[in-house]
Amino acid sequence: MPPAQALSPEDLYKACDPDRLGFASTDELAPLDRPLGQERAVAALDLGIALKRPGYNMFVLGTPGSARLDLVLDVLKERARGQEAPADWCYVQNFKDPSRPRALQLPQGRASSLRDAVKRLVDDLRIVLPASFATEEYRNRRQIVDEHLKERHETAFGGLDRKARAQGIALVRTPMGFALAPVREGTVMKAEDFAKLPEAEQERINKLLQSFQEELEATMRQVPHWQREHAEEVRQLNREVTRLTVTSLTEGLRRAHEDLPQVTGHIGEVENDIVEHADELFLKQREEDEPGPPPSVDEIPGLRRYRVNVMVGRAPGDGAPVQQEDNPTHHNLVGRVEHYARFGTLFTDFNLLKPGALHRANGGYLVLDARKVLTTGFAWDSLKRALRTGEIRIESIEQLLSLTTTTTLDPEPIPLDVKVVLVGDRILYYLLCELDPEFADLFKVEADLEDDVPRSDEGTALYARLVARQVRALALKPLDRAAVALVVEQAARAAGDGTRLSADLRWLGDLLAEADHLRARDGAGTTGAAHVRAAIAAKRRRASRIYERITHEIAQGTILIDVAGSTIGQVNGLAVTALGDFAFGRPSRITAAVRAGRGTVVDIERAAKLGGATHSKGVMILAGYLGATYLPDKPLSLAASLGFEQSYGMIDGDSASSAELYALLSAIAEVPLRQDLAVTGSVNQKGEVQAIGGANEKIEGFFDACSAKGLTGSQGVVIPRANVRHLMLRDDVVAAARAGRFRVHAVATIDEGLALLTGLPTGTRQADGRFPEGTVNARVEARLRGFAAAMAAAGQDAGKASHG
Repeated sequence: MPPAQALSPEDLYKACDPDRLGFASTDELAPLDRPLGQERAVAALDLGIALKRPGYNMFVLGTPGSARLDLVLDVLKERARGQEAPADWCYVQNFKDPSRPRALQLPQGRASSLRDAVKRLVDDLRIVLPASFATEEYRNRRQIVDEHLKERHETAFGGLDRKARAQGIALVRTPMGFALAPVREGTVMKAEDFAKLPEAEQERINKLLQSFQEELEATMRQVPHWQREHAEEVRQLNREVTRLTVTSLTEGLRRAHEDLPQVTGHIGEVENDIVEHADELFLKQREEDEPGPPPSVDEIPGLRRYRVNVMVGRAPGDGAPVQQEDNPTHHNLVGRVEHYARFGTLFTDFNLLKPGALHRANGGYLVLDARKVLTTGFAWDSLKRALRTGEIRIESIEQLLSLTTTTTLDPEPIPLDVKVVLVGDRILYYLLCELDPEFADLFKVEADLEDDVPRSDEGTALYARLVARQVRALALKPLDRAAVALVVEQAARAAGDGTRLSADLRWLGDLLAEADHLRARDGAGTTGAAHVRAAIAAKRRRASRIYERITHEIAQGTILIDVAGSTIGQVNGLAVTALGDFAFGRPSRITAAVRAGRGTVVDIERAAKLGGATHSKGVMILAGYLGATYLPDKPLSLAASLGFEQSYGMIDGDSASSAELYALLSAIAEVPLRQDLAVTGSVNQKGEVQAIGGANEKIEGFFDACSAKGLTGSQGVVIPRANVRHLMLRDDVVAAARAGRFRVHAVATIDEGLALLTGLPTGTRQADGRFPEGTVNARVEARLRGFAAAMAAAGQDAGKASHG
């Protein structure tokens, strides 16, 4: 098979012709009004929005640079505008059980009006109610009640006094109360005068005193009863006056909410409570010597229970809410109970219930970052509980864990009707599917964003409009068409595929902003291709310190890489290293050693625990290829070892398996390999060279190493043919290829690559079952046959020795 021909410069870089773009600058373009190439994800979001069934929440999968959050918010806001705003929700006092506040649902916009109306009611009552008790009518009615008590006192004690006086006994009022004493000629007798009376007279008077004392005590026992009756009459009078006053003030409030039975029922409870507690809340006067203005409603704890705590208030025409919670803690999702200090003690009531993101998004959409929800304590479990039960229950973490014994509020839960959209990496989605049994029931819609889009004429035109949109969004100066063409080309490079364009908007925004900065520094009115190119070079320079150091060490010979000559059992492999968002390729020397053995290929990296599973798999495939290609009628009788020289870290991936196979075949056939070529590509057991990632970075890494040691014109890289469409190489690499100073070869099979690396024909098996003499494959098979014979002879000698 002849050696593979070098690729043309046009194959190395798929240029975008500025003349075919059809505009002079981005000012002439209409900004793209839809997500670029995300039809699949948008259709999934539309399904989740339209299906009003439990569990049809959404998980948006995409890379961080895909502007996944902006896309989700744009789609949801557009759909939400055409939907009806959900109801308002508020909490009010539960007069039967204050520890369990009641939740009231009202049509949109009416919760705030109810709150304001109740506040005016309380303010009015503080003025009107005391005035109602200062009217002439009330004073007259109160006087009648008081006089009734006075009459009962006068009737009872006056009658007793007259009866006693008829018997010479007087009922006397003292500071200590009523007392009985004998009288003589209308005057109470003194003790010494009483003692001078005859004993019979004293005994008679004492009997009278005892008799009247019993009557007095009986009458005194009636006094508390009369006072209670009087107090009840006063209370009844006060209730009547209070109720008349309150109902006159709440009549308008009732009429305004007569279509809401829950609200009118609560108004009735408020009326009853005010009637019962009017005296302590509204009628007690401030002490005369107490300075300052009258206390506010908030300063009178008892009045707080009449307030309305609006958790969520909407306005008609707002549409469905779209909420994003950037800090999804437990309390920020489900709400919390706050406290206030009073006289050194913490207090709380329903007014201190604060809404969470689920309250604000109820009836609409809640967008959350999946990683933040999963890494914030209790947030994920709280979110799932709310979605599973269909209600929002405000409770503290201490309540969830049963760690508190103090009395706190337990508000009525609010029914939940929300679509939750989680935005996160694909790995999170797949891990949740695998590890959380509830996840599939709660998030049934998967919206997978594209990382790149096709680079067709239509796709290029849409991408130009995307650039125009980003320019306007970032308030940048326009780009001319040459600059846009270069951005399109760099988008293809960012996608790692010359036939596709990256959908990474973060990368695009950074490039445009940095190019605009360079434009401003030059004082230009339009960003040109030179500014874009300079921005690309500057970004590469900022991130390439370690890469340049590695290249320098190769040039100095510290890292052993040959870029000229030929060597048996040695080849230049290529690997990619990613540091942050900067990836670079670097050559690595791969060597192979062989001898007769039992068909084992030792992976030194794996033996040293420096090789990953994928790399080890690639090495195992080499043994399969050898067994399937050579000596099909004999066992494979060699022992081989493969290693990456000067490698001190983990190695994974199978992109070096073709290079390892070339080194192994070279060592077996004792045929030298060209050191001015580097190789990348994986291989299967049939000898087909398979595509790999990072082709551009790998080629550029070997080019820079060759440039550092001196370009000879024969140097180049061997890549899989399937990777040709991925090539978007740097300008200097393409220029060197155009000048014949560097080459890129594409191969589809190991035989093609082997012919290129050895300069010899590889040979195909003929009708007689042999490879042609002088070919590489013939030499490999001959050497393997020799190994097999040596192992057979060694086995016979070992058998004779054991019998002897």
